Amino acid sequence: MITRKRLATGACALLVALTAALLPASASADEPAAKESPKVELVLDVSGSMRAEDIDGKSRMSAAKQAFNEVLDAVPEEVRLGIRTLGADYPGDDRKRGCKDTRQLYPVGPLDRTEAKAAVATLAPTGWTPIGPALLGAADDLGEDGATKRIVLITDGEDTCAPLDPCQVAREIAAKGIHLVIDTLGLVPDAKTRQQLTCIAEATGGTYTSVHRTDELSRRVRQLVDRAADPVVTPVATEGAGRCADAPQLTPGLYTDREAFGEHRWYKVDLLPGQELRASVSVSADRAVNNDYGVLLRAVTRHGREIVRGAEAGDGRTDVVSTGLRYPKPEAENADADDKPAAETVCLQVSNSFSAPPAVKTTPGMPIELTVDVVDGPASASDVASFGLGRGWWLLGALVLAGFLAGLVWGWLSRWRVAVWRTH
Repeated sequence: MITRKRLATGACALLVALTAALLPASASADEPAAKESPKVELVLDVSGSMRAEDIDGKSRMSAAKQAFNEVLDAVPEEVRLGIRTLGADYPGDDRKRGCKDTRQLYPVGPLDRTEAKAAVATLAPTGWTPIGPALLGAADDLGEDGATKRIVLITDGEDTCAPLDPCQVAREIAAKGIHLVIDTLGLVPDAKTRQQLTCIAEATGGTYTSVHRTDELSRRVRQLVDRAADPVVTPVATEGAGRCADAPQLTPGLYTDREAFGEHRWYKVDLLPGQELRASVSVSADRAVNNDYGVLLRAVTRHGREIVRGAEAGDGRTDVVSTGLRYPKPEAENADADDKPAAETVCLQVSNSFSAPPAVKTTPGMPIELTVDVVDGPASASDVASFGLGRGWWLLGALVLAGFLAGLVWGWLSRWRVAVWRTH
Protein backbone atom coordinates (compact mmCIF):
# COMPACT_ATOMS: atom_id res chain seq x y z
CA MET A 1 0.00 0.00 0.00
CA ILE A 2 2.78 2.42 0.99
CA THR A 3 4.65 1.59 -2.22
CA ARG A 4 1.55 2.35 -4.30
CA LYS A 5 1.07 5.70 -2.57
CA ARG A 6 4.67 6.64 -3.18
CA LEU A 7 4.34 5.72 -6.85
CA ALA A 8 1.16 7.78 -7.16
CA THR A 9 2.80 10.76 -5.44
CA GLY A 10 5.83 10.53 -7.71
CA ALA A 11 3.65 10.32 -10.80
CA CYS A 12 1.71 13.42 -9.76
CA ALA A 13 4.92 15.35 -9.06
CA LEU A 14 6.30 14.36 -12.46
CA LEU A 15 3.08 15.45 -14.15
CA VAL A 16 3.16 18.85 -12.40
CA ALA A 17 6.80 19.34 -13.36
CA LEU A 18 6.12 18.53 -16.99
CA THR A 19 3.12 20.86 -17.03
CA ALA A 20 5.16 23.69 -15.52
CA ALA A 21 7.88 23.13 -18.08
CA LEU A 22 5.51 23.09 -21.02
CA LEU A 23 3.33 26.07 -20.12
CA PRO A 24 6.00 28.80 -20.52
CA ALA A 25 7.02 27.30 -23.85
CA SER A 26 3.43 27.37 -25.11
CA ALA A 27 2.93 30.93 -23.92
CA SER A 28 6.14 32.10 -25.51
CA ALA A 29 5.23 30.40 -28.79
CA ASP A 30 2.11 32.54 -29.00
CA GLU A 31 4.03 35.78 -28.38
CA PRO A 32 5.20 37.79 -31.39
CA ALA A 33 8.86 37.60 -32.29
CA ALA A 34 10.94 40.20 -30.48
CA LYS A 35 12.08 43.14 -32.56
CA GLU A 36 15.78 43.04 -33.33
CA SER A 37 17.85 45.55 -31.39
CA PRO A 38 19.33 48.43 -33.41
CA LYS A 39 23.06 48.30 -34.08
CA VAL A 40 25.54 51.18 -34.20
CA GLU A 41 29.27 51.13 -34.90
CA LEU A 42 31.39 54.19 -34.20
CA VAL A 43 34.32 54.38 -36.63
CA LEU A 44 37.10 56.62 -35.29
CA ASP A 45 40.04 58.03 -37.24
CA VAL A 46 43.26 57.51 -35.23
CA SER A 47 45.66 58.64 -37.97
CA GLY A 48 48.66 60.86 -37.32
CA SER A 49 46.79 64.07 -38.18
CA MET A 50 44.63 63.60 -35.07
CA ARG A 51 47.57 65.04 -33.07
CA ALA A 52 46.70 68.55 -34.25
CA GLU A 53 45.74 70.77 -31.29
CA ASP A 54 42.95 72.94 -32.67
CA ILE A 55 39.80 71.83 -30.82
CA ASP A 56 39.23 73.72 -27.57
CA GLY A 57 42.99 74.09 -27.12
CA LYS A 58 43.66 70.35 -27.12
CA SER A 59 44.36 67.66 -29.69
CA ARG A 60 41.66 66.24 -31.90
CA MET A 61 42.32 62.83 -30.39
CA SER A 62 41.75 64.13 -26.86
CA ALA A 63 38.51 65.79 -27.94
CA ALA A 64 37.34 62.56 -29.56
CA LYS A 65 38.15 60.51 -26.45
CA GLN A 66 36.26 62.93 -24.22
CA ALA A 67 33.25 62.90 -26.55
CA PHE A 68 33.33 59.09 -26.70
CA ASN A 69 33.27 58.81 -22.90
CA GLU A 70 30.22 61.08 -22.74
CA VAL A 71 28.49 59.18 -25.54
CA LEU A 72 29.16 55.77 -23.95
CA ASP A 73 27.53 56.96 -20.73
CA ALA A 74 24.35 57.89 -22.63
CA VAL A 75 23.88 54.93 -25.00
CA PRO A 76 20.31 53.55 -24.71
CA GLU A 77 20.09 50.05 -23.24
CA GLU A 78 18.47 48.58 -26.37
CA VAL A 79 21.30 49.68 -28.69
CA ARG A 80 24.02 47.18 -29.60
CA LEU A 81 27.14 49.32 -30.00
CA GLY A 82 30.60 48.62 -31.36
CA ILE A 83 33.76 50.63 -32.07
CA ARG A 84 36.14 50.32 -35.02
CA THR A 85 39.35 52.27 -35.61
CA LEU A 86 41.29 53.24 -38.72
CA GLY A 87 44.98 54.17 -38.71
CA ALA A 88 45.49 53.12 -35.08
CA ASP A 89 48.24 50.48 -35.34
CA TYR A 90 50.74 50.95 -38.20
CA PRO A 91 53.04 54.02 -37.99
CA GLY A 92 55.26 53.22 -41.00
CA ASP A 93 55.47 54.40 -44.61
CA ASP A 94 54.43 51.17 -46.36
CA ARG A 95 51.24 52.26 -48.09
CA LYS A 96 50.02 48.70 -48.63
CA ARG A 97 50.19 47.95 -44.90
CA GLY A 98 48.89 51.36 -43.90
CA CYS A 99 45.78 50.93 -46.04
CA LYS A 100 44.90 47.71 -44.21
CA ASP A 101 45.15 49.36 -40.80
CA THR A 102 41.60 49.03 -39.51
CA ARG A 103 40.31 46.79 -36.72
CA GLN A 104 37.33 46.37 -34.45
CA LEU A 105 38.21 47.84 -31.08
CA TYR A 106 34.99 46.79 -29.33
CA PRO A 107 32.52 44.21 -30.75
CA VAL A 108 28.95 45.12 -31.66
CA GLY A 109 26.72 43.90 -28.85
CA PRO A 110 25.50 44.71 -25.34
CA LEU A 111 27.61 47.58 -24.03
CA ASP A 112 30.01 47.24 -21.12
CA ARG A 113 30.73 50.93 -20.56
CA THR A 114 33.83 50.40 -18.43
CA GLU A 115 35.42 48.00 -20.90
CA ALA A 116 34.60 50.23 -23.89
CA LYS A 117 36.06 53.33 -22.20
CA ALA A 118 39.22 51.41 -21.29
CA ALA A 119 39.63 50.36 -24.94
CA VAL A 120 39.24 53.95 -26.18
CA ALA A 121 41.74 55.24 -23.58
CA THR A 122 44.53 53.14 -25.15
CA LEU A 123 44.30 54.88 -28.54
CA ALA A 124 47.03 57.22 -29.80
CA PRO A 125 47.34 58.97 -33.21
CA THR A 126 49.41 56.68 -35.39
CA GLY A 127 49.09 56.07 -39.11
CA TRP A 128 47.15 56.33 -42.35
CA THR A 129 43.50 57.15 -43.15
CA PRO A 130 41.95 54.04 -44.82
CA ILE A 131 38.30 55.19 -44.75
CA GLY A 132 37.13 52.83 -47.51
CA PRO A 133 38.47 49.63 -45.87
CA ALA A 134 37.12 50.80 -42.50
CA LEU A 135 33.61 51.24 -43.92
CA LEU A 136 33.72 47.76 -45.46
CA GLY A 137 34.86 46.31 -42.14
CA ALA A 138 32.14 48.15 -40.23
CA ALA A 139 29.46 46.89 -42.62
CA ASP A 140 30.66 43.32 -41.99
CA ASP A 141 30.65 43.94 -38.23
CA LEU A 142 26.98 44.98 -38.34
CA GLY A 143 25.87 42.05 -40.49
CA GLU A 144 22.97 41.79 -42.91
CA ASP A 145 20.07 40.93 -40.60
CA GLY A 146 16.86 42.95 -40.35
CA ALA A 147 18.01 45.21 -37.52
CA THR A 148 18.36 48.96 -37.95
CA LYS A 149 22.05 49.62 -38.62
CA ARG A 150 24.07 52.84 -38.51
CA ILE A 151 27.75 53.68 -38.96
CA VAL A 152 29.01 56.94 -37.46
CA LEU A 153 32.34 57.91 -39.05
CA ILE A 154 34.49 60.49 -37.23
CA THR A 155 37.56 61.69 -39.14
CA ASP A 156 39.67 64.81 -39.64
CA GLY A 157 40.86 64.16 -43.19
CA GLU A 158 40.09 62.58 -46.52
CA ASP A 159 40.94 59.01 -47.41
CA THR A 160 44.62 58.33 -48.21
CA CYS A 161 44.10 54.88 -49.74
CA ALA A 162 42.62 55.60 -53.20
CA PRO A 163 41.73 54.09 -55.67
CA LEU A 164 39.38 52.38 -53.17
CA ASP A 165 37.08 55.42 -53.23
CA PRO A 166 35.12 55.57 -49.93
CA CYS A 167 32.21 57.28 -51.66
CA GLN A 168 31.97 54.38 -54.10
CA VAL A 169 32.23 51.98 -51.17
CA ALA A 170 29.25 53.72 -49.54
CA ARG A 171 27.24 53.37 -52.76
CA GLU A 172 28.00 49.66 -52.92
CA ILE A 173 26.91 49.24 -49.30
CA ALA A 174 23.66 51.07 -50.05
CA ALA A 175 23.07 48.90 -53.12
CA LYS A 176 23.01 45.78 -50.91
CA GLY A 177 19.70 46.92 -49.43
CA ILE A 178 20.67 46.04 -45.84
CA HIS A 179 19.17 49.24 -44.35
CA LEU A 180 22.56 50.61 -43.28
CA VAL A 181 22.97 54.37 -42.92
CA ILE A 182 26.36 56.09 -42.73
CA ASP A 183 26.63 59.44 -40.92
CA THR A 184 29.88 61.37 -41.17
CA LEU A 185 31.45 63.97 -38.87
CA GLY A 186 34.42 66.04 -40.01
CA LEU A 187 36.78 67.42 -37.35
CA VAL A 188 37.89 70.90 -38.51
CA PRO A 189 37.54 69.74 -42.14
CA ASP A 190 38.96 71.33 -45.26
CA ALA A 191 37.03 71.60 -48.54
CA LYS A 192 38.15 68.22 -49.93
CA THR A 193 37.35 66.39 -46.71
CA ARG A 194 33.95 68.07 -46.52
CA GLN A 195 33.14 67.06 -50.09
CA GLN A 196 34.16 63.43 -49.57
CA LEU A 197 32.30 63.01 -46.27
CA THR A 198 29.19 64.61 -47.74
CA CYS A 199 29.27 62.17 -50.64
CA ILE A 200 29.62 59.18 -48.27
CA ALA A 201 26.67 60.28 -46.16
CA GLU A 202 24.36 61.13 -49.07
CA ALA A 203 25.03 57.78 -50.76
CA THR A 204 23.29 55.97 -47.88
CA GLY A 205 20.74 58.57 -46.79
CA GLY A 206 22.88 59.73 -43.88
CA THR A 207 23.98 63.17 -42.71
CA TYR A 208 27.24 65.13 -42.69
CA THR A 209 28.24 67.44 -39.84
CA SER A 210 31.25 69.74 -39.51
CA VAL A 211 32.63 69.80 -35.94
CA HIS A 212 34.90 72.41 -34.36
CA ARG A 213 34.23 71.90 -30.64
CA THR A 214 34.22 68.94 -28.25
CA ASP A 215 30.66 69.54 -27.05
CA GLU A 216 29.47 69.67 -30.68
CA LEU A 217 31.03 66.27 -31.35
CA SER A 218 29.56 64.69 -28.22
CA ARG A 219 26.11 66.12 -28.80
CA ARG A 220 25.96 65.09 -32.45
CA VAL A 221 27.13 61.51 -31.87
CA ARG A 222 24.57 61.11 -29.06
CA GLN A 223 21.83 62.35 -31.40
CA LEU A 224 22.80 59.83 -34.08
CA VAL A 225 22.92 56.92 -31.61
CA ASP A 226 19.50 57.92 -30.25
CA ARG A 227 18.16 58.13 -33.80
CA ALA A 228 19.22 54.54 -34.40
CA ALA A 229 17.37 53.50 -31.25
CA ASP A 230 14.14 55.16 -32.37
CA PRO A 231 13.97 55.31 -36.19
CA VAL A 232 10.97 57.09 -37.68
CA VAL A 233 10.55 54.78 -40.68
CA THR A 234 12.59 51.82 -41.83
CA PRO A 235 12.66 51.77 -45.64
CA VAL A 236 12.19 48.44 -47.41
CA ALA A 237 14.56 47.54 -50.22
CA THR A 238 12.83 46.48 -53.43
CA GLU A 239 13.73 46.04 -57.09
CA GLY A 240 11.53 47.44 -59.83
CA ALA A 241 10.98 45.56 -63.09
CA GLY A 242 11.31 46.46 -66.74
CA ARG A 243 7.55 46.08 -67.30
CA CYS A 244 4.40 46.15 -65.20
CA ALA A 245 3.64 42.44 -65.55
CA ASP A 246 6.87 41.56 -63.74
CA ALA A 247 6.76 44.41 -61.20
CA PRO A 248 6.87 43.78 -57.43
CA GLN A 249 3.59 44.15 -55.53
CA LEU A 250 3.85 47.02 -53.03
CA THR A 251 1.75 47.82 -49.98
CA PRO A 252 1.69 51.20 -48.17
CA GLY A 253 5.18 52.02 -46.96
CA LEU A 254 8.59 53.48 -47.81
CA TYR A 255 10.76 51.71 -50.40
CA THR A 256 14.29 52.14 -51.72
CA ASP A 257 15.73 51.05 -55.04
CA ARG A 258 18.45 51.93 -57.54
CA GLU A 259 17.77 53.21 -61.06
CA ALA A 260 20.25 53.58 -63.89
CA PHE A 261 20.55 56.76 -65.95
CA GLY A 262 17.56 57.12 -68.28
CA GLU A 263 15.93 53.93 -66.97
CA HIS A 264 12.22 53.10 -66.47
CA ARG A 265 11.21 50.98 -63.48
CA TRP A 266 7.77 49.54 -62.69
CA TYR A 267 5.94 48.72 -59.46
CA LYS A 268 2.36 47.56 -58.74
CA VAL A 269 -0.22 48.64 -56.15
CA ASP A 270 -3.75 47.26 -55.61
CA LEU A 271 -6.51 49.84 -55.13
CA LEU A 272 -10.10 49.15 -54.06
CA PRO A 273 -13.11 51.28 -55.11
CA GLY A 274 -13.46 54.23 -52.74
CA GLN A 275 -9.72 54.40 -52.00
CA GLU A 276 -7.13 56.94 -53.08
CA LEU A 277 -3.54 56.16 -54.07
CA ARG A 278 -0.91 58.69 -53.06
CA ALA A 279 2.62 58.09 -54.29
CA SER A 280 5.82 60.13 -54.42
CA VAL A 281 9.35 59.44 -55.59
CA SER A 282 12.71 61.10 -54.96
CA VAL A 283 15.82 60.46 -57.04
CA SER A 284 19.19 61.44 -55.54
CA ALA A 285 22.02 62.57 -57.79
CA ASP A 286 24.76 60.95 -55.69
CA ARG A 287 27.48 61.74 -58.23
CA ALA A 288 28.33 64.44 -60.77
CA VAL A 289 25.59 64.71 -63.41
CA ASN A 290 24.90 66.96 -66.36
CA ASN A 291 22.56 69.88 -65.88
CA ASP A 292 18.95 69.75 -67.07
CA TYR A 293 17.32 66.53 -65.90
CA GLY A 294 13.90 65.37 -64.83
CA VAL A 295 11.93 62.73 -62.95
CA LEU A 296 8.58 61.27 -64.03
CA LEU A 297 6.10 59.25 -61.96
CA ARG A 298 3.14 57.77 -63.86
CA ALA A 299 0.14 55.71 -62.79
CA VAL A 300 -1.25 53.54 -65.60
CA THR A 301 -3.65 50.64 -65.91
CA ARG A 302 -2.45 47.11 -66.56
CA HIS A 303 -3.41 47.65 -70.20
CA GLY A 304 -1.16 50.70 -70.54
CA ARG A 305 -3.71 53.53 -70.31
CA GLU A 306 -2.28 56.48 -68.41
CA ILE A 307 -4.33 57.59 -65.40
CA VAL A 308 -2.31 60.45 -63.94
CA ARG A 309 1.29 61.61 -63.84
CA GLY A 310 3.64 63.81 -61.85
CA ALA A 311 6.87 65.31 -63.17
CA GLU A 312 9.65 67.58 -61.95
CA ALA A 313 12.76 69.01 -63.62
CA GLY A 314 16.08 70.26 -62.27
CA ASP A 315 19.05 72.25 -63.48
CA GLY A 316 21.90 71.16 -61.21
CA ARG A 317 21.06 73.35 -58.21
CA THR A 318 19.83 70.48 -56.05
CA ASP A 319 20.94 66.91 -55.40
CA VAL A 320 17.41 65.50 -55.02
CA VAL A 321 14.45 65.75 -57.41
CA SER A 322 10.99 64.71 -56.19
CA THR A 323 7.51 64.44 -57.64
CA GLY A 324 4.21 62.81 -56.70
CA LEU A 325 0.67 61.96 -57.76
CA ARG A 326 -2.82 61.19 -56.42
CA TYR A 327 -5.39 58.83 -57.92
CA PRO A 328 -8.83 58.52 -56.27
CA LYS A 329 -10.73 55.45 -57.47
CA PRO A 330 -14.50 56.14 -57.37
CA GLU A 331 -16.97 53.83 -55.71
CA ALA A 332 -18.44 51.14 -57.97
CA GLU A 333 -21.91 52.10 -59.24
CA ASN A 334 -24.87 49.77 -58.50
CA ALA A 335 -22.60 47.54 -56.45
CA ASP A 336 -24.27 44.87 -54.32
CA ALA A 337 -23.48 45.30 -50.63
CA ASP A 338 -22.81 41.57 -50.32
CA ASP A 339 -20.32 41.49 -53.19
CA LYS A 340 -16.67 41.95 -52.35
CA PRO A 341 -15.31 44.80 -54.53
CA ALA A 342 -12.56 43.84 -56.92
CA ALA A 343 -9.24 45.60 -56.58
CA GLU A 344 -7.67 47.43 -59.50
CA THR A 345 -3.97 46.90 -60.12
CA VAL A 346 -2.30 50.26 -60.69
CA CYS A 347 1.12 50.24 -62.32
CA LEU A 348 3.59 52.90 -61.16
CA GLN A 349 6.35 53.87 -63.56
CA VAL A 350 9.43 55.74 -62.31
CA SER A 351 11.58 57.30 -65.02
CA ASN A 352 14.47 59.74 -65.08
CA SER A 353 16.34 61.74 -67.69
CA PHE A 354 19.69 62.04 -65.88
CA SER A 355 22.94 61.86 -67.80
CA ALA A 356 26.56 62.02 -66.65
CA PRO A 357 29.92 63.17 -68.01
CA PRO A 358 32.03 60.42 -69.64
CA ALA A 359 34.40 60.11 -66.64
CA VAL A 360 31.58 59.42 -64.14
CA LYS A 361 30.67 55.84 -63.27
CA THR A 362 27.06 54.97 -64.01
CA THR A 363 26.90 51.84 -61.83
CA PRO A 364 25.38 51.22 -59.43
CA GLY A 365 22.30 53.24 -60.32
CA MET A 366 21.15 56.33 -58.46
CA PRO A 367 19.25 55.80 -55.20
CA ILE A 368 15.50 56.33 -55.39
CA GLU A 369 12.98 56.52 -52.56
CA LEU A 370 9.38 55.60 -53.31
CA THR A 371 6.54 56.33 -50.87
CA VAL A 372 3.20 54.56 -51.32
CA ASP A 373 0.07 55.31 -49.30
CA VAL A 374 -3.54 54.16 -49.74
CA VAL A 375 -6.23 56.15 -47.91
CA ASP A 376 -10.01 56.48 -47.98
CA GLY A 377 -11.11 58.35 -51.09
CA PRO A 378 -12.71 61.82 -51.09
CA ALA A 379 -16.26 62.02 -49.78
CA SER A 380 -17.57 64.21 -52.60
CA ALA A 381 -16.93 64.51 -56.29
CA SER A 382 -15.75 68.11 -55.88
CA ASP A 383 -12.56 66.78 -54.36
CA VAL A 384 -11.72 64.76 -57.46
CA ALA A 385 -9.95 66.27 -60.43
CA SER A 386 -12.46 67.40 -63.05
CA PHE A 387 -11.09 67.61 -66.57
CA GLY A 388 -7.65 68.01 -65.05
CA LEU A 389 -8.48 71.20 -63.14
CA GLY A 390 -10.59 70.10 -60.15
CA ARG A 391 -11.89 73.11 -58.28
CA GLY A 392 -9.98 75.34 -60.70
CA TRP A 393 -13.05 75.27 -63.00
CA TRP A 394 -14.94 77.39 -60.48
CA LEU A 395 -12.15 79.97 -60.45
CA LEU A 396 -11.91 79.96 -64.23
CA GLY A 397 -15.68 80.45 -64.58
CA ALA A 398 -15.64 83.30 -62.04
CA LEU A 399 -12.82 85.02 -63.91
CA VAL A 400 -14.64 84.74 -67.25
CA LEU A 401 -17.84 86.14 -65.75
CA ALA A 402 -15.98 88.98 -64.03
CA GLY A 403 -14.20 89.85 -67.28
CA PHE A 404 -17.49 89.85 -69.20
CA LEU A 405 -19.19 92.16 -66.67
CA ALA A 406 -16.15 94.45 -66.55
CA GLY A 407 -16.23 94.72 -70.35
CA LEU A 408 -19.93 95.67 -70.32
CA VAL A 409 -19.39 98.33 -67.66
CA TRP A 410 -16.35 99.75 -69.43
CA GLY A 411 -18.19 99.86 -72.76
CA TRP A 412 -21.17 101.64 -71.18
CA LEU A 413 -18.88 104.20 -69.50
CA SER A 414 -17.01 104.83 -72.75
CA ARG A 415 -20.24 105.45 -74.70
CA TRP A 416 -21.49 107.77 -71.94
CA ARG A 417 -18.27 109.82 -72.00
CA VAL A 418 -18.42 110.14 -75.80
CA ALA A 419 -22.04 111.26 -75.62
CA VAL A 420 -21.25 113.89 -73.01
CA TRP A 421 -18.28 115.18 -75.07
CA ARG A 422 -20.43 115.55 -78.18
CA THR A 423 -23.10 117.41 -76.21
CA HIS A 424 -20.60 119.98 -74.99
